[in-house]
Amino acid sequence: MTHPAPPPGCPAHNADGAPAAFGFPLYDKEFATDPDAVYAHLRQYGAAAPVELYPGVRATLVTSYAAALDVLRTPETFSKDPRRWKDLNRGVIAPDSPALPMMAYRPNALFTDGEDHARLRGAINDSLEQVDPVALRGYVERSADVLIDRFAALGEADLVRDYARTLPLLVFNELFGSPAEFGDRLVAGMSGIFDGVDAERANQELTACLLELVALKRSRPGPDITSWLMSHPSRLTDEEMLHQLVLLMGAGTEPQLNLITNALRLLLSDDRFAGSLAGGSLPVDDALDEVLWTDPPMANYAVHFPVRDAELGGVRLPAGDPVVISFSAANNDPTLAAEHRTGNRAHLAWSAGPHTCPAQSPARLIATVAVEKLLDRLPDLELGVPADELPWRPGPFHRALAALPVRFPPVQPAPAAAPGRTAAPRHAAQQQAGPQYGAAQFGAPQQSAPGYPAPQQAGPDATDAYRAAPSAAAPPSAAASTAAPRTAAPGRPAETTGETSWQPLQPLPPLPAPTPSTPPAATSTARPPASTGTGRSRRWNSLVGWLRGR
Repeated sequence: MTHPAPPPGCPAHNADGAPAAFGFPLYDKEFATDPDAVYAHLRQYGAAAPVELYPGVRATLVTSYAAALDVLRTPETFSKDPRRWKDLNRGVIAPDSPALPMMAYRPNALFTDGEDHARLRGAINDSLEQVDPVALRGYVERSADVLIDRFAALGEADLVRDYARTLPLLVFNELFGSPAEFGDRLVAGMSGIFDGVDAERANQELTACLLELVALKRSRPGPDITSWLMSHPSRLTDEEMLHQLVLLMGAGTEPQLNLITNALRLLLSDDRFAGSLAGGSLPVDDALDEVLWTDPPMANYAVHFPVRDAELGGVRLPAGDPVVISFSAANNDPTLAAEHRTGNRAHLAWSAGPHTCPAQSPARLIATVAVEKLLDRLPDLELGVPADELPWRPGPFHRALAALPVRFPPVQPAPAAAPGRTAAPRHAAQQQAGPQYGAAQFGAPQQSAPGYPAPQQAGPDATDAYRAAPSAAAPPSAAASTAAPRTAAPGRPAETTGETSWQPLQPLPPLPAPTPSTPPAATSTARPPASTGTGRSRRWNSLVGWLRGR
């Protein structure tokens, strides 16, 4: 058999050029540094190629856009259930393999098919539907302001450590009604699983933390996603609750971090976006489209298992062997026309078929607001090192920067943020569901990547700064807690108060007028209105051009 010519010294090939036992390794620094070169080589095998996800964990990576759609849209041939995983059932996969937290079976919507998937997916869809996008936008903006205030006067920051890693966690802590003290444990658990560093211990810590959250919400439900999942007619067990939370938090924190930082990297390094008003005119919304096509936050995932021996584009796929979709390679398939991607959302960054990401609209809204708010506050932001020197975190699944150092003219912190609010239900009937709780913030700054010193801290202790984030107003008086329902903004249902010994609800500021955000279907090619900020938010390029020209 003639094999494609491997790169010199390729660890995935023997001396005669034949593939080694497991294929090209996707877990090392070389792959993280230049994945496009690896995908280009793997395409020589056809629509799919042998790879090694972690040491001893073999899989087939689909690099063709058309073939990827075939897998994603044919559940009768390609199952999501890892209990079909042949090497795992034979004991070939070590019990402590870092692949297991990301690939082994959990009773959640990601790893099930048919009726089980429909039931679990229905609970997730209905719970996410109750999140008010206007309230979500406001909370992201206020949380972003709190984080930016911590480094705005320093003139430098690492946007991974100081901003993008913490912001999704603040937001999801609020959405899921998670107490502040759970924050560090969630950070350690999620990061360890995605990085494959002591993944077994990280998974155990994440499981313990989320079981405590489930127990808390059983006794103290609130207007949050965790409580809405519990009250859903599908009647999820505690085990099912745990694993839906693992899925939702895993999909909404680490990939969200990567989407924000990859978009910022593009905006700060690509002349189409980072130029002056005359030279660069593409808005943040278009930058996100570009990133979702070229650098999706989950580069490779959507693991499937053929239910029988199958063929994909001339490549044989044995039953029970993992088939991984390379969203990045498929999006950048040379057979696709790349010149008409602005506004085209037919990319696979959100997957496709029955397992399409159910939270793509809120995920995109969070990323858009996070980027717009940062560039509005710090319009002269620029990279602290050349773009090609930015470090990437190794791992087979994500496309993740280890650090994003930036510099900018120091600015004074913004005025104190308005008190925060919980994830607002859409319907008046949901207002009576149970006690309402204030926002919960958490987390200490992450360690900087090697070679990037931590910036000097200004102001109060970091933990105190997070805990003083959006909702840290003085608790309302006892009289206030038993008062009549708040007056709602025009067109909004009234909200009722509730008392709790955990954390009292803070007074709500008036709701802003609804603003455009994102389309409900991110995989359609129709072009929705661009997202716009509220208040001081405006197009970054216009602001930069005005500031530099005045």
